[in-house]
Amino acid sequence: MFLRFNRSTVTIVLLLCGALSVFAQETTPQKEAAKPTPTPDKNTATRLVTAEGIVETALFVYTNGGGRAMLNQIRKTTIERGRTTYTAADGKVDEVTYQRYVLRGDKLSKDKIRLDQTYPNAKYSLVYDGEKVFGIVNTTVFVPREDTAKAFESNVFRGMEALLRYKEDESKLELAEREKIMGVEYYVVEVTDTAGRKTRFYISQKSYRIMMLTYEAAGVKYRRKFYDYNLAQGTLVPYRTVLWATDKIVEETEVGTVSYGQKVDEGLFSTN
Repeated sequence: MFLRFNRSTVTIVLLLCGALSVFAQETTPQKEAAKPTPTPDKNTATRLVTAEGIVETALFVYTNGGGRAMLNQIRKTTIERGRTTYTAADGKVDEVTYQRYVLRGDKLSKDKIRLDQTYPNAKYSLVYDGEKVFGIVNTTVFVPREDTAKAFESNVFRGMEALLRYKEDESKLELAEREKIMGVEYYVVEVTDTAGRKTRFYISQKSYRIMMLTYEAAGVKYRRKFYDYNLAQGTLVPYRTVLWATDKIVEETEVGTVSYGQKVDEGLFSTN
């Protein structure tokens, strides 16, 4: 595995991680200055080009050297606020403000996630409670439309976390042929989770950041790109994402603030 640089390096990292006290704070691109993320030794990276080695290196970069233990420690809870623009097949555009709450489980399928969305003339929530998806309007629970539920599930299970938490999720990694797109060289890693969902991740060979992912659902090819990376409590976060269905933009999201480690009420994810 790529992260076994040498015994002294591992010891130092573990000591530093143990000494850290992480306090919840609200982070925006303006409030927290971007810091250089570690770049792996080029010779070592060339020697260990495997799917697992690439993903473990990306995890190292996304946590500023802390690894999955640091990611699990910092992101026990998430509170995110921002704005999303949805474009329907008929061209109708909806601009929505949102709040997203996450209680982190021991694997992605056990996370609890709530998305509160405010439209110009409506407000409702979509919730994944670790087993199923349901909706809430005021205090009334409802079953969302199938396409709405599927889109919500795709955001959960076909996002960046599916790659960074592959080991906890017992997902299968496969290294595909490298690609060069608009002058940028990518490693391409396909992740297949235990439910059979396949997602391809395009990881920059230079920075080891995830720049794009692709997947297919119901015969439609989707492509999501990640932009405007900044550090949030020592972990990398893309503050802008864009989703295409075939060749049309269907969703654009801009993160306003993101906080980790704050208390999140479990009642938010309940039908009661």
